[in-house]
Amino acid sequence: MESIAIPKQGFKLLAGTANRPLAEEIAKWLGVELCKLTTSRFADGEIFVRIDENIRGSDLFIVQPTNAPADNIIELLLLIDAARRASAARITCVLPYYGYSRQDRKDQPRVAIGAKLVANLIEVAGADRVLGIDFHQHQLQGFFDVPVDHLYAAPVFVSHYRKKQLKDLVIIAPDVGAAKMARGFAKRLDGSFAIIDKRRPRANVAEVVNVVGEVAGRDCLIVDDMIDTAGTVTEAAGALKRLGAQQIFVCATHALLSGPAAERLANAPIAEVTVTDTISILPEHRFPHLRVLSVGELLSKAIRYTHSEQSVSSLFE
Repeated sequence: MESIAIPKQGFKLLAGTANRPLAEEIAKWLGVELCKLTTSRFADGEIFVRIDENIRGSDLFIVQPTNAPADNIIELLLLIDAARRASAARITCVLPYYGYSRQDRKDQPRVAIGAKLVANLIEVAGADRVLGIDFHQHQLQGFFDVPVDHLYAAPVFVSHYRKKQLKDLVIIAPDVGAAKMARGFAKRLDGSFAIIDKRRPRANVAEVVNVVGEVAGRDCLIVDDMIDTAGTVTEAAGALKRLGAQQIFVCATHALLSGPAAERLANAPIAEVTVTDTISILPEHRFPHLRVLSVGELLSKAIRYTHSEQSVSSLFE
């Protein structure tokens, strides 16, 4: 692995426990060591964190996705607070996955807007900047009053699928929310575009109503920002197969893989499911045709550019 040189003076990289392997890979790309840290629990389950080296005046980057359990969010907040009280000059939260992002609006009476609440907590704890990948909705950037760099995993996926040299490819948006992402993939992979008309009668339940676009006899790539229970993508794959699609591929940035997701994906008519390592994937959630791509290099470049006060726009290509 060829490291991405970074000025060492005043730079520190800190990792919580939510996705330590990704943080270690980022550190390798940057050619630095992770900051020494003690994380433990009291007898009643409370989380305790202590930064075990001097970070006064440092440009500190904290790597911690906020997927479930909620302890990951609490740990992040404690790390931010510890860093602020230890006089770090700037604290950047590197959130490979931004938890509670689907609760981004008040679409029912008497519900919380969880995404805004989490943003408030991160800011109040003392974060000066946020770096994330593929937020569920782009407007989540506006929930923060501190600068946000929103990265895309698309270049990682596009590089992977270009190597496959798929012909006559159709990029499938599994719902209206994924349409913009799917069009971007279609442009980069020189494919056509189709969209699935989906109904969601209740949370985590999806029904395919219609497929808008020509898929018969063609390879299909279903793209989305996350896979939770996999109901959406497996229903979509089944519908595409019934319409005569050839090979069906699925890619999603965030592999939550909750509940029956792994079993559903393993049994669906899907040739390959490609995800990234924004979330640590447990061994029991893996299956034979799951492919995990790393965003370590992408994040390391963004961290280096941020530390050096350079534009990160080139990473959007």
